[in-house]
Amino acid sequence: MKAILLVSLAFAVLFTVGQCSRGTCKVEEKGSTLQVLHVYSSCSPFRPSGSVSWEESVVQMQSKDEARLEYLGSLAAGRKSAVPIASGRQMMQSPTYIVRAKIGTPPQTLLLAMDTSNDAAWIPCTGCAGCPASAHFSPVKSTTFKNVSCGAPQCHLMPKSTCEGGACSFNMSYGVSTIAGNLSQDTVTLGTDAVPGYTFGCVRRATGSSMPPQGLLGLGRGPLSLLSQTQSLYKSTFSYCLPSFKSPNFAGSLRLGPAGQPLRIKYTQLLKNPRRSSLYYVNLVGIKVGRRVVDIPPSALAFNPVTGSGTVIDSGTVFTRLVEPAYVAVRNEFRRRMGRNTTVTSLGGFDTCYTVPVTVPTITFMFQGMNVTLPQDNFLIHSTAGSTTCLAIAAAPDNLNSVLNVIANMQQQNHRILFDVPNSRLGVARELCS
Repeated sequence: MKAILLVSLAFAVLFTVGQCSRGTCKVEEKGSTLQVLHVYSSCSPFRPSGSVSWEESVVQMQSKDEARLEYLGSLAAGRKSAVPIASGRQMMQSPTYIVRAKIGTPPQTLLLAMDTSNDAAWIPCTGCAGCPASAHFSPVKSTTFKNVSCGAPQCHLMPKSTCEGGACSFNMSYGVSTIAGNLSQDTVTLGTDAVPGYTFGCVRRATGSSMPPQGLLGLGRGPLSLLSQTQSLYKSTFSYCLPSFKSPNFAGSLRLGPAGQPLRIKYTQLLKNPRRSSLYYVNLVGIKVGRRVVDIPPSALAFNPVTGSGTVIDSGTVFTRLVEPAYVAVRNEFRRRMGRNTTVTSLGGFDTCYTVPVTVPTITFMFQGMNVTLPQDNFLIHSTAGSTTCLAIAAAPDNLNSVLNVIANMQQQNHRILFDVPNSRLGVARELCS
């Protein structure tokens, strides 16, 4: 009988019990700090009711990340086309983590997907045709709700906006979904901070399977993002801490604004792609396996805003993916350190696995101005029986012609990741997030 593999934060919860005690699900959030939940934690209404087989969990993981990578690649290159699904599988592309937000007056609570590579907020409204069967926002129950007019500045910031009856409307693609509705405004409360007149998409029609069940909160750098709309309140600064899947509960935190951010933290420069300013590019200059700096072609790591190549940090991808030349160099050095007589096996999308006890070297990401040495929990996955250990970093799918390296959420877990946009820097500090 094949051992079930704890392949990711998303799937670990499917195979364990009591990862988030019910007593921790209703937390009184204070100030500008929000609880971050994994979508499959026991505190999440989106957790599947049944388990999946080991084989299907691997397929889901591969499909989700491949679809996400193609989505990020389209953003990096500035393409406006819909996001295709890898291998034709209609998998949910919604981000992995959710936060509570209260919309309207009186407030209505929704769980919004947290996404560092998107800008605007999208919320399914009552009566939405084709939206997921989950909680929807009811505009008629809010005394502060209003539609954005066609002549408003916010309407001109919305791609492909149109005018219907004097209201700003949109019809756009998101993954395999089409999303249509009105650009709207209402009070949004995050923690205990009320933000009046927040602009978001009130979704009235949707097709496909890509839309997050209760909506999306964009943490990118675009003009309709949370950072842009709350600049005077949060100073375009936020951080998050994503817990390990081995944690007794899957709750992390999203901290908005400069107050309370760690003082002892290492920084690297944030880079901008003018074609897609929302993505958080960083300058990855090298990778060490053990004490050896791996021989990676400089072109595999170089930032090029014209082609979109370089390295981004993303909250929605599960496993770090490196372009082929970079991954092969890291993988080969990792295998060399394991010893030539050690048998290498594969498991799903991972091609560097071992079925015997091994002594594992460290892996260090070398960014401009800082090095981040990962604990083993951030780059190894194990079967529940402990019989298989795999390197949880992979090559970008070869069918995507990818030029983008993505630092993903498993490699970020149990770190405080600080986005200091005014100073164009990204901070990283070790922190137990649960």
